[in-house]
Amino acid sequence: MRWNWQRPEWPKFAWNQPRLAIAEQQFLVGGGVFVGAVKHLGEEDRNVLTVEAMSTEALTTSEIEGEFLDRASVQSSIRRQLGLATDNRKMRLRNAVSRR
Repeated sequence: MRWNWQRPEWPKFAWNQPRLAIAEQQFLVGGGVFVGAVKHLGEEDRNVLTVEAMSTEALTTSEIEGEFLDRASVQSSIRRQLGLATDNRKMRLRNAVSRR
């Protein structure tokens, strides 16, 4: 995958408005369903879901940059930052092999 600035049309962008409108609608509906579901969970279940969502985002973002982190370590770090109970794991890289 190339970076935006590596594309020949950089920095002049074009987009497909109907396609983006569909994606935006799906995102908004999905977000609403998520928020509605979370409101009916107990505190511990909300915490678990929050940590899971944040760790998934952290892992996929780091993989874009070629870094592969250990999920349990990332979750432990997030739990610590949120003031939740942790098992005091240190974050470590997992097979730092680029997928490019």
